[in-house]
Amino acid sequence: MSEAPVLFSTVALKNGQQLGHAQLNLPKALNALNLEMVQLLTKQLQSWQADEEIAAVVLSGAGEKAFCAGGDVVSLYKAMQAEPNKTLGSVETFFTEEYQLDFLIHTYSKPVVVWGNGFIMGGGIGLFSGASHKVVTETTRLAMPEITIGLFPDVGGSYFLNQLKDNMGLFLGLTGVQINAADARLIGMADYAVADTSIDTFMDKLASAEFAAIADGLNLVLTELNSVSEDKLPASNIAQFEPQIQSAMAQTSLTEVVAEVSKWLESDEKWLNRAAKTLVNGSPVTQRLVWEQLQRGKQLSLADCFRMELIMACRCASAGEFQEGVRALLIDKDGAPNWLYPSQDMIPDEFIASFFMGNWTEQNHPLANLGVA
Repeated sequence: MSEAPVLFSTVALKNGQQLGHAQLNLPKALNALNLEMVQLLTKQLQSWQADEEIAAVVLSGAGEKAFCAGGDVVSLYKAMQAEPNKTLGSVETFFTEEYQLDFLIHTYSKPVVVWGNGFIMGGGIGLFSGASHKVVTETTRLAMPEITIGLFPDVGGSYFLNQLKDNMGLFLGLTGVQINAADARLIGMADYAVADTSIDTFMDKLASAEFAAIADGLNLVLTELNSVSEDKLPASNIAQFEPQIQSAMAQTSLTEVVAEVSKWLESDEKWLNRAAKTLVNGSPVTQRLVWEQLQRGKQLSLADCFRMELIMACRCASAGEFQEGVRALLIDKDGAPNWLYPSQDMIPDEFIASFFMGNWTEQNHPLANLGVA
């Protein structure tokens, strides 16, 4: 019998309580999130939330390469391929339950520590961004690379990307660029950065620490680990190129932003150049969706952002762009997606508007009860 895709355990604390530990356990798949994992996590987190013996929860990923490198989009592709041009029940179910889990973490009544080593992408950032204590390491590589597959930065991106300073959320969404631990701390995506530290070391220190309240213990241990890591972390790329990024993202239209970023194609700086290539080679539909979702998200609550994103995700499944992007990147791996439109400024406004018009009323939306007491 193969091991479960999520492992659950508890660690005894000196105050008599326990720490709940959930570990994503598909290291060969970089802990990519599938529906079974979502359901297992949701059930256990709900149980721990109701258990007075559990003081806090830690979420980590097995292996050294990734906390969670995204959602299992290959399975979604197979469903979309079987019934093209339809909003599929399996796709709706996956995104509905994934967003419910993400919302649970954002609103959890106890501290949640996410140990974000290695790759944290897409669905992994959905788990990571809602934690009360977001930890990155010297190996961390965060990204919202949905533009490469014709999706959009979902899992609450409409909300948390808008919380980042200086339009950095727009930058991450449009370019899919990978950022490191120093970048994440700089723009507010992470709370603590540690180096040369395993999660076992963190758990051992917390288990042996003296504290009156769990929040005090977590801050004590994580601050100690953070303080000895400053000179061991990679330098921040965002700090180095902040003027160029801010200048590009401050443009008043998407067309102007794309034009400014496209200038980086001539740059000798590999990081900027890679960001520009991802944008210009990525889905033009995604470019428009990122711009629109972030504009709309500024006016919405977290729950309403998830409700909007579920409409968008289901529309992406039926529109064809998402399926084609996954095919080119992960199925045939030819790197040559045939996008629906050659450029974002050629896309009809009514086509983009259709991504925000669901088939549900306010009352029968699958996430209607999200955030309702």
